[in-house]
Amino acid sequence: MEIPMGTQGCFSKSLLLSASILVLWMLQGSQAALYIQKIPEQPQKNQDLLLSVQGVPDTFQDFNWYLGEETYGGTRLFTYIPGIQRPQRDGSAMGQRDIVGFPNGSMLLRRAQPTDSGTYQVAITINSEWTMKAKTEVQVAAPAHTPTPAGGAREPPVPAGPAKPRPCPLLPAGANFLMGPGPGQPGRRQGPSPPLGASHLRPAGQGHRGLWGR
Repeated sequence: MEIPMGTQGCFSKSLLLSASILVLWMLQGSQAALYIQKIPEQPQKNQDLLLSVQGVPDTFQDFNWYLGEETYGGTRLFTYIPGIQRPQRDGSAMGQRDIVGFPNGSMLLRRAQPTDSGTYQVAITINSEWTMKAKTEVQVAAPAHTPTPAGGAREPPVPAGPAKPRPCPLLPAGANFLMGPGPGQPGRRQGPSPPLGASHLRPAGQGHRGLWGR
């Protein structure tokens, strides 16, 4: 039984269309299976961040990591080509970042900073016609600052210095305070001595001359 030529042409076209649909479905399924896991999920400043790629095929040509919404040379962090001596080739977006790539498509960002926040994308080249892509958002949190009190910072209290000597009271002129009697000694008069008056002077010619006698 022979198949008419027109029928063969239709059959070939239908087969080619079915194969194309199958390949497209496989590609979409592969891309949907590729995703990035962040470890930790919410990185802090100066903490290492691992972007682990899940769903990578066993064999591929290379993969590229990008930082940004677009994937081109200006946003490329690095390219990783497995099987060569230096598999990682840094791109223009690497800057001062410390990033290590792994053969399974993952990458490690050491000592992440808030400026490293953004959209990270990976593109895994399976062959010249098939590239798998995935992306994730990274937000590196800065350490929380302790709020300052409303009244501002209080100054520490000033320590008290050495005590100043207190001035002694002045004694009245002519005062003659004597120490009290010691043990076994007769009492002594305390208080100011009376002024030397005329009653204490002897008249001239009575044993000795007066104060003004000649």
